[in-house]
Amino acid sequence: MKVLNLVSNENARFFQQQTETLERRGVTCDTVTPPGDHLARENVTERSVGDYLRFAPKVVAESFDGYDLVHANYGLTAPMALAQIRLPVVLTLWGTDLLGEYGWLSKHCARLCDAVIVMSDEMAHELGDSCHVIPHGINMDRFAPRPKDETREQLGWDLDARHVLFPYPPTQTVKDHPRAERVVERARERLDADVKLQVVYGVPHPEVATYMNAADALLLTSKREGSPNSVKEAMSCNLPVVSTDVGDVAQRLEEVSSSHVGETDDELVEGLVDVLDEPRPSDGREAIGHLSLERMGERIEGVYESVT
Repeated sequence: MKVLNLVSNENARFFQQQTETLERRGVTCDTVTPPGDHLARENVTERSVGDYLRFAPKVVAESFDGYDLVHANYGLTAPMALAQIRLPVVLTLWGTDLLGEYGWLSKHCARLCDAVIVMSDEMAHELGDSCHVIPHGINMDRFAPRPKDETREQLGWDLDARHVLFPYPPTQTVKDHPRAERVVERARERLDADVKLQVVYGVPHPEVATYMNAADALLLTSKREGSPNSVKEAMSCNLPVVSTDVGDVAQRLEEVSSSHVGETDDELVEGLVDVLDEPRPSDGREAIGHLSLERMGERIEGVYESVT
């Protein structure tokens, strides 16, 4: 099978993992992106409506090159996928494209596609139409538990402090870094320990697993999400998670020990204090086993087969 992928950000690591996994299964994946830069500077898009309009003729021309289907990854690429009428279209929605400013466009395009993939039950409910819930998969070989002292020494972290991991750029407003700082400061006041907020971003993806194994908790204060990979990767490392109730996080953590989901600052503080007072691993890896990259690839290939 040969698939033409349209994507707004080909450097997104979960998209790269998706195509690599599918190619291991024998699917040929070619990728094209709209003209212009995805990010002119951190968290600020440079692309205009005109860039996306100019993208449509390119997609139409590419569609004649022996492909079996077009896979639009992210809602803003869906109109360009639908501009060609020869091939079936699969649309994958990542989260903000359905739950954010352009959700209306994603919903309209979804009704015209041959199949739609979303990341969580919450997204499926928001979409309101038939779709496949297939979260991004996790590399469970890479994200596996390692000794905490070993990874802290590797990173130069204080062995005796409590370390809270926030693996996002502070400039990404949807991640709400100010709230993370506020929650950690209040937890610090309640604990007889040195609590450090570790803001980590821009490191090679394989190194993220080291930071997760060195931390005592992952803190997610996002305003909205689909199915955040950082939570699933933390679970795969048995790292406790304290999170706002966004996307599928509550569903993922429902049966997981030493992890908490909250709506208010008070609830997040209580959860973080519980995790940090007596640091211990979660049992998240056991709960996340069915979300491996291999299982994700198998299910997406099944969607491809259903539309061709």
